[in-house]
Amino acid sequence: MLRITFILAFLVFFSCKGNLKDSNKVEVSKKASALIKTFKYAKDSEPIISVHRGGVGLANYPENCLETIQYVNENISAVFEIDVAKTKDDVLVLMHDNTLDRTTTGTDKLDKYTYQELLTFNLVDDFGNGTKFKIPKFADVLTWAKANNAILTVDIKRSVDVLEVINEIRKYEAEDISVIITYDVEQAVRAHQLAPDLLLSVSARNQEELDRLLKTSIPTQNMLAFTGTRLSEVQLYQNLHDLGIQTILGTLGNLDKQAEARGDNLYMTWRKLGIDVFATDRPFQAAAALNIVK
Repeated sequence: MLRITFILAFLVFFSCKGNLKDSNKVEVSKKASALIKTFKYAKDSEPIISVHRGGVGLANYPENCLETIQYVNENISAVFEIDVAKTKDDVLVLMHDNTLDRTTTGTDKLDKYTYQELLTFNLVDDFGNGTKFKIPKFADVLTWAKANNAILTVDIKRSVDVLEVINEIRKYEAEDISVIITYDVEQAVRAHQLAPDLLLSVSARNQEELDRLLKTSIPTQNMLAFTGTRLSEVQLYQNLHDLGIQTILGTLGNLDKQAEARGDNLYMTWRKLGIDVFATDRPFQAAAALNIVK
């Protein structure tokens, strides 16, 4: 009798232990994100505009602002790069800087405020003009993007763990409109382990970085290759295309300035070199030059 009792206790203990382990597992969608197929490279793929910080340099429309994203989305076909940070009370919001001074009417560090306290401030555009717009919750942007089939590429700030962002995407069932941005192989591997069903933006600025990625467990179909903010060797773009991976060029900054000074036809020149996605601060001009229509 004593032996039977011991065996039952043993089984109950390990059953409970197994349940505890299960409770700590990351919930993974059974279905791959639709973006994995959408962003697979094909020769007849149309160029894509990625709007840096949801829209910058727009009068009366601040960066990382839901109303700015809505405004741009009404006028051109694009995807939206956004920055996700965290408040004092662990609410995920859109914000690029660690401090509020540049983009809001507030001051000091973002994480010194609860979300409700942040609502006392307004967003400011790149020209210093105050607006009536508020710092948006990531959840609200996900909800709008899903309802409007708008694709988000999510840049995760250092104060936020990638798992927090993935869990928010899961909560709002936004897997089909969300891309996770990573900056090195280690980040990419961890993001893929946590969310093997999601598309990742991975850093492949040269063949060496691409080779490191190819040695990981990340399938090439899960990769969207960010090739940097300056032009790479054309052979790199060809190698990525041969693997079925689309390329992203960060024209934001110097390349956008070159186009502004020398002519917007440069966007088409870069397109012919092998660029698929243009991450830009000049979305309207780039879209016009690339003949992208709404």
